[in-house]
Amino acid sequence: MREVLIVDGYNIIGAWSQLAESKKESLELARDQLVGILTEFQSFTGMEVIVVFDAHLAAGARKQYQSGKVQVYFSKEDETADEMIERFVHEMEKRTSHIYVATSDLVEQQVTFGEGALRISARELEQRVIEARKSIRKEVDKLEKKRNTLGDQLNEEVAEIFEKWRRKDID
Repeated sequence: MREVLIVDGYNIIGAWSQLAESKKESLELARDQLVGILTEFQSFTGMEVIVVFDAHLAAGARKQYQSGKVQVYFSKEDETADEMIERFVHEMEKRTSHIYVATSDLVEQQVTFGEGALRISARELEQRVIEARKSIRKEVDKLEKKRNTLGDQLNEEVAEIFEKWRRKDID
């Protein structure tokens, strides 16, 4: 089942306190942090992730690029990110099982919901990211605790032969 998450980039940046703080320093820094967070989220969930930004706030930015498996788009000069998101939803609606739009813009939520997308608030997406990070941390901790030695991989008979070799007790 194909799942697509379309993220209203600047809306999320404004809604997440960590990114809003970064935005004070540099909008480009906040964009890069959001894309990095979503790249990690995409790797964990396997969802197709698309981030859309308004081009007028990103002078000189590329029209689109890819970070890992996350697709990043900047709207055209005469198009808003909301319009681009609506176009994506409309184009994908017939060939995608689940489309989620992450934004806290109520009008955008209603319009994309009318097109067949499911809505996710900025807060809900942040919670999903936090949960994904916790799950990733648990998996890493499990792997770090588990010893992975050669002896753990050998059957008893082979381990005995190696032990005899080690002790130079060869028959």
